[in-house]
Amino acid sequence: MALTASASELREVTGPSALGGGWRRFFDLLWLIAVNKFKVTYVGAVLGYLWTLLRPLLLFSVLLFVFTQIFQLGGKVHDYPIILLFGVMLFSFFQEATQKALTSLVEEEGVVRKMQFPRLAIPLASVLTVLLTLAVNMVAVFIFILAYGAGPYWSWLLLPVLLLWLLTFTCAMAAMLSALYVRYRDMSIIWAVVSQALFYATPVLYTLDIVPQRFHWVILLNPLTPIFLQARSWIIDPSAPGAVAAAGGALKLLPAVAIFVAVCVLAVWVFNREAPRIAEEL
Repeated sequence: MALTASASELREVTGPSALGGGWRRFFDLLWLIAVNKFKVTYVGAVLGYLWTLLRPLLLFSVLLFVFTQIFQLGGKVHDYPIILLFGVMLFSFFQEATQKALTSLVEEEGVVRKMQFPRLAIPLASVLTVLLTLAVNMVAVFIFILAYGAGPYWSWLLLPVLLLWLLTFTCAMAAMLSALYVRYRDMSIIWAVVSQALFYATPVLYTLDIVPQRFHWVILLNPLTPIFLQARSWIIDPSAPGAVAAAGGALKLLPAVAIFVAVCVLAVWVFNREAPRIAEEL
């Protein structure tokens, strides 16, 4: 009896898991947190929800002026203004969602310490909040595209596929970064630099065909590149080459696909490993 009692006392007690209570409870909490965050973000702001559209539009306006008037890129790329606008909106979603998710677990320390609270709901709620903003912005983007004289095209129906592709990678990065930030606060600075480098390594400001051939391999290593290449073909110009054709064959996209899959798998492993220890680390 003594040995049994001793073994029971020494048995490791695992902490809360990433989901912590089942899928239904997880999704209910995820939606509740995201909607509340979306509402709170613009409380007290004079322009309110208009800021969700104005911020990326201001960035777009500056970039459009610089790259069409100073670097004269507009004359080299067909439909450059709408390519730039759509690219800025997509990348702004990725950058803002990962940046907000990165610190989310630390910022919600009081909630995280509740033993049965699903840890993963917190960083993913940050992503979902920014996704709601993107949904609002996309209405304005497509109005601009139609006003510009492009579309509508049947391939616009593939927009959910494109967004799901981007959302998957964004959620993976958000989960992994948020878990690592609990232990390593340097991740905030590191990710700010890395995300900025990714912006320039992604076909947002340019198209792959105007990049010198010797640098193609660098751009094609980026797991975001196939998404933006395909976006041009599906949304902006159906006659433009898709991701495979623009890259010069499916084999050249394999490194980006492999990195995409590796990041997703690594994110699941890292978050599942760190989830039981998050409250303790905080």
